[in-house]
Amino acid sequence: MEDTPANTPNSLKAAAIETSLRPLTLQHYIGQVEIKRNLQVFIQAARNRGQALDHVLLCGPPGLGKTTLANLLAHEMGVGLRSTSGPVMERQGDLAAILTNLEPGEILFIDEIHRMNRTVEEVLYSAMEDYKLDILIGQGPMARTVKLDLPAFTLVGATTRAGLLSSPLRERFGIPCHLQFYTAEEIQQIIMRSSELLNLNVEPEGSMELARRSRGTPRVANRLLRRIRDFAEQGAHATITLEVVVDSLERLGVDRYGLESLHRQLLRVIVEKFEGGPVGLSTLAAALSETKDTIEEVFEPYLIQDGFLQRTPQGRVATSKALDHLGCDPGPGAQLDMLNE
Repeated sequence: MEDTPANTPNSLKAAAIETSLRPLTLQHYIGQVEIKRNLQVFIQAARNRGQALDHVLLCGPPGLGKTTLANLLAHEMGVGLRSTSGPVMERQGDLAAILTNLEPGEILFIDEIHRMNRTVEEVLYSAMEDYKLDILIGQGPMARTVKLDLPAFTLVGATTRAGLLSSPLRERFGIPCHLQFYTAEEIQQIIMRSSELLNLNVEPEGSMELARRSRGTPRVANRLLRRIRDFAEQGAHATITLEVVVDSLERLGVDRYGLESLHRQLLRVIVEKFEGGPVGLSTLAAALSETKDTIEEVFEPYLIQDGFLQRTPQGRVATSKALDHLGCDPGPGAQLDMLNE
């Protein structure tokens, strides 16, 4: 039986590229210059000593490259990577099973570590500090604790909400890294690299316009680039020009600041329903039919970073920049905004 197009070697190779545009080495990782420079020092020092890398905590909004960095750390250290997430581990036994199967020097990556159950988290304390695992055997008066030795390993935790980590856990990470939003120039470099992997011809003006509208987030840039490619292919455009980028982004509802419909909807709710704010997070979540976590972790970071939104003790407030962008008249919230400036 002949291979179908979906199973040919070329199509499988293309599919592999499609599924991941992540860099394969730390040297090719674009942005986060200070973090990358320090990690290179810590990695080299650990390798020279023949020891496992110290535990790493990666903090920052979604899409900035925390999972990518975890994979690169494993690659640079020449060790394996085990991945899981905080919400998945509901019992202490779930985490114990993973820890007891780690190889020496291996990296355990826990995404959304701030959502880990507190009773499960306690297992990590001695595991991270002494490489020992306390296991409770039996119940009631006959219960006893057994200590198991673990191989030296590296825990890499990723979180969008570092403040929700308990102090005992947070203090056990020897290498805390707080990822920042990328500059437009850094995002443009990422777009040009991704364009080469996707075999796309993107003009510099087009890539910069896309970079400006990507909210400083590589994941957003790569997602939009894929959709622009679709529009370009259907429009028979061999080259992705500035005009193609602008037209595609307008059709996707991405404005000149990179805000999408849900970002604008959040701002409009504050401005039109609550006179610019302040409005509490729970009320805002109910009005948008979204969870509080989604608003805090997905929508707010960039809106605050780029000056569209303020957090105050009384609640969320739309700034004068948001009012100008939406074409709305100033309300009480805008007056509060001007007083805070």
